[in-house]
Amino acid sequence: MSEQTVDGLIARYGSRWRWLAVATVMLGTMASVLSATVVNVALHDIMLEFGIRQGQVHWLATGFIAAMTTTMLASAWLLDHLGIRKTLASAMFLFAVISVAGGFAVSPDQLIAARVAQGAMAGLMQPMGMYLVFRIFPRDQRGRAMGIYGMGVILAPALGPVLGGFLVDQLSWRFVMFAPAPVTLLGVFMAWRFLPLPEGRPESYRFDLTGLALLGTTLGVTLDTLNRLQDLAGQEWRVVAGALVSATLLVCFVAHERRTPHPLARLTLLKQPVFLCANLGALALGLALFGSTYLIPLFVQTALGFSATEAGLLMLPAGVVLGITFPIAGRLADRQSARRLVIIGIGLFASSAVLFALSDLELAFFWLAFWAVLGRVGIGFMLPALSTGALNPLPPEQLGAGSSTINFTRQLGGALGVNMVALTIEFGEHSGGVPTLTAFHSAWWLVAIFVALAVIPVWKMRD
Repeated sequence: MSEQTVDGLIARYGSRWRWLAVATVMLGTMASVLSATVVNVALHDIMLEFGIRQGQVHWLATGFIAAMTTTMLASAWLLDHLGIRKTLASAMFLFAVISVAGGFAVSPDQLIAARVAQGAMAGLMQPMGMYLVFRIFPRDQRGRAMGIYGMGVILAPALGPVLGGFLVDQLSWRFVMFAPAPVTLLGVFMAWRFLPLPEGRPESYRFDLTGLALLGTTLGVTLDTLNRLQDLAGQEWRVVAGALVSATLLVCFVAHERRTPHPLARLTLLKQPVFLCANLGALALGLALFGSTYLIPLFVQTALGFSATEAGLLMLPAGVVLGITFPIAGRLADRQSARRLVIIGIGLFASSAVLFALSDLELAFFWLAFWAVLGRVGIGFMLPALSTGALNPLPPEQLGAGSSTINFTRQLGGALGVNMVALTIEFGEHSGGVPTLTAFHSAWWLVAIFVALAVIPVWKMRD
């Protein structure tokens, strides 16, 4: 058993052990982020097979992100009671089983249920990488480590559409669901081999199940209410009631979290100005990452007539460039102002969104790919800087709660971002039941404006 301690693992594998551990958690991150985004290029085929509209099919993306957002805060309790080794291995194994089951779905409801269950497991996996990096690396190497680890967060949505497009065109959309299973099963083996046992556990405390139920219900009702806006006629009273219920549940959740001795969400962390500003920036990062990843494949397939493979290949240059730039951004995060790097990233991404908003039917494939590259480089600058800016000031005992909180806010931004994009498209101009180029342009302008507004809280960050 002693061989699985940090000292024992270093003695066995030498200094390279830290990177083996990072590679292990990166597999879980890549699988979860890949699953969140790879399905986007399959939405068109799923709509045709099941005879559903964009207003329903977007739940395959939104439901996944909402479930991931809800369970993410539970990771702090699991880390305290089970440790990173058992938590990550169990989550990855269940994720693989659910992915295979989802691939055999015979109705939209079954497929959406599988996506929600996938999201729940992904929410447990996502914060593990950030927690591990800040636990096992010295302070002056964390930005570099986050840069390497973050490649899993950024490259997965960049390369996911390429894989998804190939699978959809050559096989079937069902293989998009099967794809993450081999990755997570490999991750189970690596977690058992390379991740450490906890050095010590805090005194046992009760899991905040009430808080989890309140948070999950709040998110579910909120997203359902937003979804009903897409077909408002005859549902006005339901939308109003849903908004009131969501507001009430949110107030109850905050009141409960402030009252309970071991809350699901450590709201007291938000009293620290730098941590609060970084979390507001993470909201914008989530909207940028998931909103644009949902939008680009749907945009080029529906409005520009691209095939699924072409939509995936459009993102390939962005993945290649990020493979080069992301570690550089991580190194810069160890030496440069986090605020400066995040603002540069916001500027690059907002510029990309504006360029997509100005794109027309005649624009060459090269330019669309370049806009995608520009946006992903912007996101790459934002992620490691926000992580180091938020977590470096925290003491070791708050790293679990801090990493789960900033991951939660990023995913919350993603869930709301995908829903806002879907609403904007649905309310936009349609021709023959299909959104027109004008509808997609409106969605791109919405994304650009919301991300640009994040400059306000980020500017208030102090290093």
